[in-house]
Amino acid sequence: MSEARSPQGCPECDGHLGFEAGETVCTDCGLVVSEYRIDHGPEWRSFADDDRNPARTGAPLTRSRHDRGLSTEIGRSTRIKGRKRRQFARMRRQHNRARISTKRERNQVYAFTEIRRVTSALSLPNHIRDQACSLFESAQNEDLLRGRSLEGFAAACVYAACRVAGVSRSVEEVCDVSKATEAEHQAAYGALNRDLGLPVAPADPTEYLPRFATKLDLDSDTERRAREYVAEARDEGLVGGKNPCGVAAACLYTAASDRGEDCTQAEAADVADVTPVTLRKTYVALRE
Repeated sequence: MSEARSPQGCPECDGHLGFEAGETVCTDCGLVVSEYRIDHGPEWRSFADDDRNPARTGAPLTRSRHDRGLSTEIGRSTRIKGRKRRQFARMRRQHNRARISTKRERNQVYAFTEIRRVTSALSLPNHIRDQACSLFESAQNEDLLRGRSLEGFAAACVYAACRVAGVSRSVEEVCDVSKATEAEHQAAYGALNRDLGLPVAPADPTEYLPRFATKLDLDSDTERRAREYVAEARDEGLVGGKNPCGVAAACLYTAASDRGEDCTQAEAADVADVTPVTLRKTYVALRE
């Protein structure tokens, strides 16, 4: 029994008061002074070492939802039947209608869903997803969506977020998993880059080397040699104006040829999603 001494004594014998199981009891005569059993402490336990003052605040806010994740949902249950079940169905329908009240919000719901799907298919982190949703909202505020497809802007926002964050994803990879065509993507990305002034630097072929090397099953020494080839190609002016994926694949193929590893031009071109002719031009230029 853990006793907590009270500054006031027992009203019967002036003895010491203690607290046990929600009751205030006199330790001398046993008088129950109070039975106030409401616990004002938190109803959860925290096992984290650095979480000394936990707080219950619900689900975290997210930029990937049009309402930041603040809205609630009326769930479904198999225990309710008949009239009660029909009533909850009507409540759920009216609640979903109230969540999306304008066409702007409807467009955001569709585009954010597409962005979440594309980022999941490309195995991108959450901060890329949130940045892409913020870019779409900025484009909507600047009235850039008029006459352009929502799918194209969703794909363009994901690609732009990858370019800004320095994550290697090509246009072909984004378009392969999105519902937009490459023409829709290019039109939307051009509007984003032109009107929003994105801080996008030219794509660096070095960013693609680790992923391509893993897909081609090449070792770290080959990848290191390919980085040296990329640096030499940049010094010779072979990178500017060319597809960075093709340059990265050509450097990997050249390094693999130097080390005698089993890697063909067709395999390297297929990993980079370029034609063998594109890869061969860069390979010949490197050899010269």
